[in-house]
Amino acid sequence: MADKTSKQPRGPGRAPDDPLLWPFAAAQLAMDACFWWLDRDAPVEQDESNLPWTTPNTVALELATVRLRDCTRTRSGQPALVCAPYALHRALIADFAPGHSVVQSLQTSGIDRVYLTEWRSASPDMRYLSIDNYLSDLNVAIDEIGAPVDLVGLCQGGWLSLLYAARFPAKVRRLVLVGAPVDLSIESSLARLTRNAPELVYDQLVARGGGNVSGEEMLRLWSKAPSRDDTEAALQRDLSDEEGAALLARFDRWNTETLDLPGTYYLQIVNWIFRENRIAGGKFVALGRTIDLKGVNVPIFVLAGLDDDVVPAAQALATAGLVGTPPPFIAAASEPTNHLGLFMGARTNAHAWPRIAEWLRDDLSGVLARSA
Repeated sequence: MADKTSKQPRGPGRAPDDPLLWPFAAAQLAMDACFWWLDRDAPVEQDESNLPWTTPNTVALELATVRLRDCTRTRSGQPALVCAPYALHRALIADFAPGHSVVQSLQTSGIDRVYLTEWRSASPDMRYLSIDNYLSDLNVAIDEIGAPVDLVGLCQGGWLSLLYAARFPAKVRRLVLVGAPVDLSIESSLARLTRNAPELVYDQLVARGGGNVSGEEMLRLWSKAPSRDDTEAALQRDLSDEEGAALLARFDRWNTETLDLPGTYYLQIVNWIFRENRIAGGKFVALGRTIDLKGVNVPIFVLAGLDDDVVPAAQALATAGLVGTPPPFIAAASEPTNHLGLFMGARTNAHAWPRIAEWLRDDLSGVLARSA
């Protein structure tokens, strides 16, 4: 491992901040990283995860891009679909461990019909898939469940869910956005890195992966694994006891099980969303239609992390001002946590997610009466 004050010849530099979910952190490594990759062997295609799910589930639908996980306990009632981020890590971020699971928290708080998108690692023949392809398959999954659904978007699954709600308004009853980057004009370290890197960095990422972006390559860019302090902050608990040691081992294993992304999809995110801010700017075209966020008028719950340096609270909460939902039907909350803690944190799962579940169950008739 290189120390923090020196740089090994023709090797990766020290990567910025937290290793989290984001392939975009390669920006800080710029051209040095590009030339280093040229000397390495091609990445090996990722195997499926061997980590068990926390919540019992079955595969309700399997497409090339996604498995629809059915975690329901009953066939009646309003369905909620948790849209996991399709970024560097797997969907277990939403069902990590007992007490650290969004799916479990929703269920124990009265949401009996919970589904989860398990996005699949990109194979070589998926390299040209675009954001439109993922919106289309999300639409197929929602048709399989039965619309309208309550759509719960986590991180990058948040902007995808928002685009879906704008493109198919009749198919979404309520929308939950948690740590979701939408308006990238609001400063963050992630947005700044993505804008400032030469375009060649991203082109090289795709070329090096044979048309895909290799999750394994991206993980190798980090000079060190997350520290115990990082993991404790994410899981919001002390890890010094026997149970904590098991959680730490599970987290470390989850962190190394990466996903490859289609190159086309990845470059669209970099250029259209992070560089050009098309979603917030009203210039994003989804499945043939220009998306106007003012056309989104479903009830929305926005959750932000006060210590989130990936999607700062100001950026996450700003989405409420972009949509057409009347203010009485917008709920917003913040938690004293970093980015991963919004999904994996014990405290957040014990307090914030039950509040979200209660909001999903509320018929909102009282709000409607007060706003009349």
